[in-house]
Amino acid sequence: MVKLSGSKKVIKLLEDFFDTVDQGVLVFKNGVNNYLYGNKENFHDNLMNLVRLENDADLIKKEVENLLYTRSLVPQFRGDLLKLLDDMDTILDTVKENLSQFDVEMPSIPVELNQDFNKLTELSVSAVESLLPTVRAFFRTPDTVRDQLHRVYFFEKETDKMALAIKKKVFHEMTNLNLSEKFHLRYFTLHIENVSDVAQKVADLLSIMAIKRTI
Repeated sequence: MVKLSGSKKVIKLLEDFFDTVDQGVLVFKNGVNNYLYGNKENFHDNLMNLVRLENDADLIKKEVENLLYTRSLVPQFRGDLLKLLDDMDTILDTVKENLSQFDVEMPSIPVELNQDFNKLTELSVSAVESLLPTVRAFFRTPDTVRDQLHRVYFFEKETDKMALAIKKKVFHEMTNLNLSEKFHLRYFTLHIENVSDVAQKVADLLSIMAIKRTI
């Protein structure tokens, strides 16, 4: 079992960090939905909330780094832990940047694609939501981590399938759109799809870390 002995504060900070990531992806999912259905004020609130959550996560991460070094906690584990936090922070960076792109570029998404984009977002966020309990389990029962990661990979693959279906619909069926509009829709499909790709990257790292902790 991985132990961060000597600092209950570090454990509490890690829990706060994971909660912040969890809140961030939920806000992102809600933000995409609000954009699709023209809820501009709520969308703006979602974006501002994501900016705040990203800042909170950065502050927590820096505090954890400081405690790990100044108190010389788990030196054999420190590098892995900091890499994990960096990669998980990338999840928040990604969802914030993606929602910001909606705000900046204001893509024109046909109403008939609203359900598809909502489904894509739900699947991509589900990959992160499946990752978080596994990350928490790593600190308690690392031997169970690899068995739990299958859900992350499942949702990442389902996200890829949904993204491909949207792109095929846009390019093969929506003849009323010009090519630049189709490219723009593909671009935002990739944005949303990328959230699950980042989750998969963290899952790969976590799998390696779990092996190192249990051998």
